Order: sequence, then C-alpha cells, then structure tokens
Amino acid sequence: MSLNASSPVHPYSPNWLWHVAVLAFVLAWYGVYGLLIPFSEWITALFPVARHSHTGEAIAFFFYDVPKVMMLLTLIVFAMGVVRSFFSPERTRALLAGKREGVGNVMAASLGVVTPFCSCSAVPLFIGLVSAGVPLGVTFSFLISAPMVNEVALVLLFGLVGWKVAATYFAFGLGVAIIAGWIIGRLHLEGWLQDWVRDIHSGATAPTVTEGARLPMVDRYRLGIVAVREIFAKVWFWIILGIGMGALIHGYVPEDLMVSIMGADQWWSVPAAVVIGIPMYTNAAGVIPIVEALLGKGAALGTVLAFMMSVIALSLPEMIILKQVLTLRLIAVFIGVVGSGILAVGFLFNLLF
Repeated sequence: MSLNASSPVHPYSPNWLWHVAVLAFVLAWYGVYGLLIPFSEWITALFPVARHSHTGEAIAFFFYDVPKVMMLLTLIVFAMGVVRSFFSPERTRALLAGKREGVGNVMAASLGVVTPFCSCSAVPLFIGLVSAGVPLGVTFSFLISAPMVNEVALVLLFGLVGWKVAATYFAFGLGVAIIAGWIIGRLHLEGWLQDWVRDIHSGATAPTVTEGARLPMVDRYRLGIVAVREIFAKVWFWIILGIGMGALIHGYVPEDLMVSIMGADQWWSVPAAVVIGIPMYTNAAGVIPIVEALLGKGAALGTVLAFMMSVIALSLPEMIILKQVLTLRLIAVFIGVVGSGILAVGFLFNLLF
C-alpha cells in the first residue's frame, strides 16, 4: 500500500475535486449513520417473527450492527490511512531508533496507536525495529500496542459501547504495552532471540526516513482509499462472524447465565476469559460486537476488557508467527508479562466498577 512521492496528480481529477468529494463523503456518511436504527427495524419487520422475541432481538442486533460497524470502519480506516502516510514502517523505525527505555516505551506504545499494523505484521516489523537498533523492550511496547490499542478498536468501542469504555480501554491498554515492554527490556533477554535475528541486530544500522512525509494531499486520499480496500478484504468476514456471535448472545443467552460466568463476583472469571480469548482468531473489528453483547447481558466490564485484550494481543496465530523470530522461552516471557497486565486490568476494573 504505497505510492511514489513523485506520482503525478491526474489531470482529470484536480485537487479541489478531491477535497469536495471527501467533504461530500463525510456529510453523506453522517446522514446515513442517523438512519441505521429505523433501517434495522424495517428489516426486522420483514421477518415472520415477533419483534421482541429472542429471534427478533437477534435479527435487529445483527442488521443494526453490521452496517454500523462497516460504516465506522470505513470512515476511520480512510482517515487513518491518510494519517498513516506520515508514519511508514521506515519512518517508525527511524523515530524509535536510539531511544532509551522508559521514554522509548512510551513513545513506541503511542506510535502503535496511530500506526495500526496488525499482528500478522509482527515478523517484518520486529526484524525492522531490532535491526534499526531499537531496544528489545521498546520493540515489544510497539508490538503490543499496535494491534491492541489501534484506532479501529478505539473508534468501534466509542461507537458501540460509549466513550467511557473506549477511554478505559485506551488508558489501560496503553499502560499494559508500556509497562510490559519496560519489564521485558529490564530482563535483558536479547540472547533469547532466534540466532538469525541476533545476527541482524549485531550489525544494525538505522534506516533513513522515506519521502512519504512529502506526499501531496491527493495521494494521501488515495492511500486512504487503498487502506479501506485492503482492510475490508481482510476483516469483513470476521466482522460478520463476530456480529453474528454477538447477535446470538444478545438474543438468546440469558442474562443470569452471563453474569454467573463473567460477573464481577466470580474471582475466576477474569483468568477464564483470558484463557478463552487466546485461541480465538479475530481482531478488534470482530471481537468488539461480542464485547457489546456481553456487556449488554450484564457481564463485568473488567472481565470483558480482559477477554478483548487477550483475543487481540495474545492470539495463538500471533504466537505462531512470532515463533519465527523469538525462542519459545521469550514467547513464554511475553505471554506471562502481557497476560499478567491483562489480568491486573480485569481484576482492577471488576473491583472499581
């Protein structure tokens, strides 16, 4: 997903037309977004079921959340595709290279929020960051933050369950990334990298920043469109699957059952949620509709946030990918440190709320 910095603007698409088109898109998006509730009610009425039956509730949830999540995803991915044009992987590596632990962990975790590389990008990013001379702990702060505290997760949380939950997730997700990376860095585990990665690290040289920061605005708009296409191709199935699961929970699972399993009074609910979340293969877009349904059924906030964090930050597929660059011992340390932070978030919020 890249454009050459010197790529010309086509004569049939003048700059002002792009700006007008983007403004028109935002206005149209806002108008359509306000019609989602009546749309879902109209669709539900077409089915031969009672509106407030279990099936009716599930159908209304599904046909409200699918377009809602798709619209939120389209808007925010386009916007962040534009923003991300200022933060290429090369530029990110250059910004982090040479930073000390502590400041570097904060900076790396913060960059992870605005550079939403998925966990599937862990291998090339890890190699690039390490080869640029970025300390191991700082690298981990970035790799934890990038998939877990990205703009898709935050915007979808804000749109589906409100700003308080979104702000809570942001603050504690960022905290887990910073503290976990700092702890791993203090353990000095560079010797637990795979041999070939250590060889790269020993001859590290900082890369130069690319010319992406000098792209014209029209090319940034194009990058936003490309980002929407690419992200949708990867996540649409998981969005629909996640919303389908959320609809079933919303319509059919009794509230008393959810509270008994994931309620704040059950001390084992937080570790159980983390263990359940690890083997699941989805992303923020797919898991947040499940989070919405669980909260709607009375599940404890801390338990649900712990579940969400484990799904995104400790997924089994990510561990398999990381095995290419980390030894099993280092992966075990990574899981232990991050998992402890997630458990702390879950227990703390169940205690406070």
